[in-house]
Amino acid sequence: MLIAVGLAAVKAASQSATASVVAIDVESDPVRSGLAASLETPDRLGFPEAKTIVHCMRTNANVELDAGTKTFASGLLPDLLAALRRSRKGDLVAVISSDPGIGPELEAWCRFTRNSLVDTAVDEGRTRWVLRYGEAPANVGEDRPVGSRLWLYTNFDCNLSCDYCCVRSSPKAPRRALGIERVRRIAIEAAELGVSEIFITGGEPFMLPDISEILAACAAAAPITVLTNGMLFARSRLATLRSLPRERVTLQISLDSPTPERHDGHRGKGTWARAWRGIELAWAEGFRVRLAATVSTDAEAEEFRSFLEAHHVSEENRVIRRIALRGSATQGVALARADLVPEVTITAEGVFWHPVGAEDNDLLVSREIFPLAESFAAVRRAFDHESEHQRRLATIFNCA
Repeated sequence: MLIAVGLAAVKAASQSATASVVAIDVESDPVRSGLAASLETPDRLGFPEAKTIVHCMRTNANVELDAGTKTFASGLLPDLLAALRRSRKGDLVAVISSDPGIGPELEAWCRFTRNSLVDTAVDEGRTRWVLRYGEAPANVGEDRPVGSRLWLYTNFDCNLSCDYCCVRSSPKAPRRALGIERVRRIAIEAAELGVSEIFITGGEPFMLPDISEILAACAAAAPITVLTNGMLFARSRLATLRSLPRERVTLQISLDSPTPERHDGHRGKGTWARAWRGIELAWAEGFRVRLAATVSTDAEAEEFRSFLEAHHVSEENRVIRRIALRGSATQGVALARADLVPEVTITAEGVFWHPVGAEDNDLLVSREIFPLAESFAAVRRAFDHESEHQRRLATIFNCA
């Protein structure tokens, strides 16, 4: 089969490649050979049949490799290895071809060499695959069982248009509300399944007229964290906030930098000051507040840590994460499903692998939400299947 030919070629060619390009002989390893066989089936991990991910914006790559008519069996592999030698860990390499048939070979090669296929798009009859060289950077986070945390996207509309939003929320985005009736059923079934935390996100959840009922239903099932920009705590929304049980509700408020310039550059003029007012109000109302920064560099992360230290914000009330190259983002960490420890995520469109890609087909688990137990089981089966075949360990990408 072509996949086997491609992987055998990887083994031979990589002997002269850099040590970071790892080749594995599937013929001599029955476990990995089984994985190679599983790659022939369209539903290899129990997900809906894969669909091409079409992004609104083209994913920029550090290297563009036009494969022409080459395949893994006819010269593509040496070109690909040469492109990686010119790259640094974390760089994105695009492979362009008019032959969509090299897609399964490229995916198999990425799996076995600890690189990740992060994007696929078709334009004018040619397919463009984007792979990330090397594994995703690990986030600090404790191991947690799949299904212990549940994420709900209550809506996708927002009062802001952040330029890196992983689900493209904005004031113009369709609401796509999950709805109170579904939320009530989810909360009941989540409690029966032993979910220990529920995370409410959007969009901006406080845009919803029924957010008080939604939060009350979820808080009755498990402790909840509400992800918000903290800018809408006034009038009826302030009354909603005050009605919430302090011992069951954490507010995670976004603040990207110690000063307004960078935060406002991502989120809009004046948003830092309004977010800080929301943070101070939430503290004054007696809520546990977790501050969440989305940063581009280690230097930005360290700067924000110093800011949090100065304001006596404890470690457990901090989230500092890198921009993910999904949604509206044009730069950031490129993440594939295999990079992510699954966190069951529900939207009006179905069940997703992780909140960082809750509108992307590659992270879709099922269009059916109920029964919730089956949605959880589907995610666990897929994750167990990957572990059985000794794929690289997924890493925690903390959204909260």
